[in-house]
Amino acid sequence: MRPDLPTRLPKHPLNTPLLEYLRAQGAPPGGPGDYTLGEWQLHAHPDLLDRLKELALGVPLNAAYGIPLLAHKGVAAVAAQGTGTLLMRLPEPPADLREGRWPVPELTGHGWWAVDAWQSDLLTVEGDHRLLMAIEQALSHARDLMSQPGVRHFQ
Repeated sequence: MRPDLPTRLPKHPLNTPLLEYLRAQGAPPGGPGDYTLGEWQLHAHPDLLDRLKELALGVPLNAAYGIPLLAHKGVAAVAAQGTGTLLMRLPEPPADLREGRWPVPELTGHGWWAVDAWQSDLLTVEGDHRLLMAIEQALSHARDLMSQPGVRHFQ
């Protein structure tokens, strides 16, 4: 694997709803001009991919079916989709962030919330701070999910 490519998200049981949702929309590249992420067509705008990298808190990128993700030890916590949506796995929706334009009902019941990746109604510093805090909470929540009895760990 090339070092600039994200790590493939493992098929961990805690990732099943997300992977099923992403698999349904994943597609191989259709031509030489397509943006790709690994062997899949990129399903996040390149600017959103850059935004996720900015907000990643040093966490390496993962990917599944053309979607860039952040994960804690193989358990997905944040996914970037479309032109401006971050899907965050949290116990409840983040109260201080504007929702993403297109919620994903298939995932909401599994603790995933759509958040606007840009928070343009806030000053840049405040929006970035709130997003960073929510990403940190999502990564902590993924860690907490792993501590449940009977959950296998991936490295």
